[in-house]
Amino acid sequence: MTEKNDVAVIGAGSWGTALGGHLADKLGHVTLWCREKEVADGINSAHRNPFFLPDVDLPGGLTGESDLAAVASSHRILVIVIPTQFTRAALKEIKTHIGAETVFVSASKGVEVETLAMVSEMYAEVFGPEEADRRTCYLSGPSFAREVLRQLPTAVTVAGRNEALVKEIQELFHTPAFRTYAATDVVGVELGGALKNVIALAAGISDGLGFGYDARAALITRGLAEMMRLGVAMGGEAATFSGLSGLGDLVLTATSDLSRNRTVGRRLGEGESLEAILTGSREVPEGVKTTASADQLARREGVDMPLTRMVYEILYDDRDPESAVSELMMRSLKAE
Repeated sequence: MTEKNDVAVIGAGSWGTALGGHLADKLGHVTLWCREKEVADGINSAHRNPFFLPDVDLPGGLTGESDLAAVASSHRILVIVIPTQFTRAALKEIKTHIGAETVFVSASKGVEVETLAMVSEMYAEVFGPEEADRRTCYLSGPSFAREVLRQLPTAVTVAGRNEALVKEIQELFHTPAFRTYAATDVVGVELGGALKNVIALAAGISDGLGFGYDARAALITRGLAEMMRLGVAMGGEAATFSGLSGLGDLVLTATSDLSRNRTVGRRLGEGESLEAILTGSREVPEGVKTTASADQLARREGVDMPLTRMVYEILYDDRDPESAVSELMMRSLKAE
């Protein structure tokens, strides 16, 4: 049985704040580690996150804390919601403060650019493969922070190789408004959550160009095929990509105005530069970095991913979006 003081969330961006609020509603109290002291102070004094979701009221049981060592050493369950590119460094620091019974729920989505490591591979490298499997599970699926905090119906997947831990975390997060499904395909669940952001950028670019719903549907469908090809090549199960962490998350992220990745893509399609879009943004959409990682992974694994390559060229080679889409449409014809 999870005690109310067992759980802390590490990372106070939008998604970390939402998961902290969700669990605080259920448990009565959850600690949220905030990198910025101003965020912790705002949560404690006004029950709002002043940097992320500043207009959303948070549960009174959500407490902000900016001392990572104190949080890591005093809670058994740590929900890690740190941007992927900073996850490895955070895990190395956390490792020096945890006990033998500490377990992790990873809710970050992406692939490390420098090493091409998935988040699960970072845990394995920091803690050792057996310890990482014993201690860690991975939460992914179609979920927007604002809707979770409003307690609108949401369903996600909890994946892991420790069946008992997956069951505990599945029960921990489950409420009448937040349904959790268990899975063992860590690779597929992780890659689904990461790669869908790349396709959401592509869908946004298409929308920004005014190409309509037919084009968006085609991009989502062919994008899912790309995700599945790479996922299977890397050891994931094809069926996983038809589930919540694959198709579900892809449809949500590629079609909603609440999606940061789709919004960045739309603005690119409308003619803005990536630099202008990201200037002043506190949260860089994971898809921007994941596109670079996914493009490299496709080359490494010998997997054909033309949509991912198109997004890469638009983001990093200043490719004109309209010409990139035209080139995709004029590729040699093939069977589906």
